[in-house]
Formats: sequence, C-alpha cells, structure tokens
Amino acid sequence: MYLPQETIRKKRDKEVLTQDEIQSFIRGVTDNSISEAQISALTMAIFLNGLSKEESVYLTLAMRDSGDIMQWKHLDLPGPIIDKHSTGGVGDTVSLMLGPLFAACGGFNPMISGRGLGHTGGTLDKLASIPGYNPFPTNEQLTEAVKIAGTAIIGQTGNLAPADKRIYAARDVTATVESIPLITASILSKKLAGGLDYLVMDVKTGSGAFMPTPALSEELARSIVSVGSGAGLGLSALLTDMNQSLAPAAGNAVEVQCAIDYLTGKAKPSRLHEVTIELCAEGLLASGLAKDLDDARKKLNASLDSGLAAEKFAKMVHILGGPSDILENPKKYLAQAPVKIPVKAEKNGYISRFDTRDIGLAVVALGGGRLRSDQVIDPAVGLTDIVELGQEVVQGEDLMMIHAQSEKDAEIALKMIQKACYIHDEKPIALPLIPKRISVQDL
Repeated sequence: MYLPQETIRKKRDKEVLTQDEIQSFIRGVTDNSISEAQISALTMAIFLNGLSKEESVYLTLAMRDSGDIMQWKHLDLPGPIIDKHSTGGVGDTVSLMLGPLFAACGGFNPMISGRGLGHTGGTLDKLASIPGYNPFPTNEQLTEAVKIAGTAIIGQTGNLAPADKRIYAARDVTATVESIPLITASILSKKLAGGLDYLVMDVKTGSGAFMPTPALSEELARSIVSVGSGAGLGLSALLTDMNQSLAPAAGNAVEVQCAIDYLTGKAKPSRLHEVTIELCAEGLLASGLAKDLDDARKKLNASLDSGLAAEKFAKMVHILGGPSDILENPKKYLAQAPVKIPVKAEKNGYISRFDTRDIGLAVVALGGGRLRSDQVIDPAVGLTDIVELGQEVVQGEDLMMIHAQSEKDAEIALKMIQKACYIHDEKPIALPLIPKRISVQDL
C-alpha cells in the first residue's frame, strides 16, 4: 500500500524519491486521495531541499500523464509541432506574432497560453479583447485551426495536466511558488501534454521579470532545458531583457493592435522584432525547418514581408470565432478607452531606469489585469507609445500615453508610472536584449 506521508518524509529528510513514489503521489493528487495538506507538505519539502534532475523528470512526466495528452500524428501534418513559452513580462506581445510566423515557415503551433499573473500580461487576456475569439474551442475547431492556420492559441482545458492545478493552488498559498523544480515541472508538464516536438523557452530577466535576479533566471532556464531534454523534448532557452516593456504598448487591446501593426508591416518596434525573430529562429533551427539561424531569420522576415504570417493570424482568429476582417478593420473591433492622458517628463535627461514591475501594476490598476482571480479584465485600458531606456527627453515631453476609463483611474496610474520612471543626466549603459542562449550542449 502506498503511503504519501513516507514520500513527504523522504523528501523532508533530503532523500531521493523513486519514479514509482512520485507517480503514486501524483496519481493521488489527481484522484483527490491525497489532501491539500499533504500536497503543501511535499511542495515545501521540495522548495527547501530541491529535486535531482531525475526526480524532476519523473515529476514532470507524472504531471503530464495526469490527464489528456494532445495527439497530432493522425492529422498527417507536413511539419513539426513547435511552441514557445515565456516566463512573462510587461508588453510581451511575442506569442501573437510567433505562432503565425512558425506557421508561415512550415511549422504547426498549438499554443496553450494563460491569463495574466500579477504584474505580467496574459496572452489569453489579450486575445479575449477580440470579439468572438474562443480560447476553449471544440476539438473540431482546434483541429481546423491547426491544420489550416497552422496555429491555435488556446487556454488550458480542465483535463490537461490537471495535477498541476491542484499543486499550483497549494504553492500559491504556502509561499512555494518560487521553487525552480516546481516551476520547471509546471511549465513542462503542460507543454508536453500539448504534444510538442520542440519548445523554445523565453526566460525573462530584469526589473519586470518573474524571477528576481539574473542568476535565478539563468538557473530556471538551465533547469527547463535539462529536464525538458530528459523528458524527450527538443528545446533551447533564451534569456531576454525585461528591464523595460518589450513592446511600446502594454495592455490587452493595445497589444493586439501592436501585433497587427507588426504583422501587416505598419510598425516594427526594434526590441520586439528582435526577440520575436530570435525565438522563432531557435524553433525553426531545432525542428529542421532551417539549416542555420541566418537561414531561419531570412525565412521569417520573408514571411513578414509577403504577408503570409499576417494571413495565418487572420485565419486563426476567424476559425476560433473572431471576425474575418480583423487585419483590415482592427479599430472596428478592438475596444478604445475614453480617456487618454500623457505621462510627461518631469525634467531634461535620459531615461535611465524603469521599475518595470510597477509599470505592469499600473496597467493592472487601470483594470487591464486582475487584483482578484474572479475579476473581469477591461480590454481597452493600458499604455501606448512607451519610450525606451536610454532615450533622451526634455521636460514636458511625452513618455507614454495612458488609456483609461476615467480621469480618476488615469491619475492613479499616472502617479504610479511617474514613480517608476527615472531620468538622469548621463545616458545609461545599454544592456544586451538577449544576454544568453542556453542549449542542451551548454549544460
């Protein structure tokens, strides 16, 4: 007879758990025979004592196998299943462009995305600003989107890695969210349940990142690459800068507009473009759709210039319930906030630093994120025209534009943003946008 308290005791005493012990515990999590108290006890023991690579692989696979695993082989798709995952940030619009870009270059991208968490924006919240878009489609709709559009950005269904939901709920209220082995298993179990062949990780580092230090960001990236490869997934990771908003917009409808402008060639913000292209290039190279990174970049830029990536985005939106003319008439469908006020520079100088987390929290305060799990997101609010680090400004010049539902809301956000923007006399040293690439060979 399996005794979960023995598994808890072993990890409490820094002993190594067997694959059978981990699988048995996760089965109990899934069928509710193991209590919240026992889940919390084991997650705290893991938080304090860690897991070996083998234990992490066993945990990831057991969580993957706790529910359904998507199957794509029966569709006879003429290309690999590729995806990426980001640890989250502010103005991180990449997913909206990356899926269509993969599809335009011969890949297939069923992307399971989430809602916003804390100061970070959620891809599902952004897509929810498109009227009619259904992130929880029928199997028939999902199959059609993947086959025809080559990409389908959807939410996690109830029976996809269900053990992760119970474990995460326990972590959330027991101060064990930051455990790198548990973060690794949570991310990878859902991605593996999506039936992927290849995964690219975007691990943020900086003042708006989930991980508080560059060292921890790199540790998480290495953990994911190591455990993911051990679980049979082809993957690599990029560390990317989150010391400022990645896109010049932060919010929901405003980020969708930013993505449409990018895909249709109306705007190409340099930082957003570079991160998007480099993440996509990693996926094309790993999956054999490009012979090297330069070849991948050429193919990706060609798919942008030809309009094929934009076409894939439009097809996905329409198949999943959105309007067929979203590219031609975005303003007809995307909500607009009634109040717009600029954030003005309070003195001359250079933008030397952002508290990017606080910028994200200002969007939350406007209603663009959640203070409670049951809160309804306001798609219209957010920030646009955000200046970049190192930019020279003069007193009274616009630093960004606030989109709000009321003057009162705008004033609250204004005060938060003013405290989060630093202007100094000297131009700051530019930080690398992608400080590190980590592959299996680097471990």
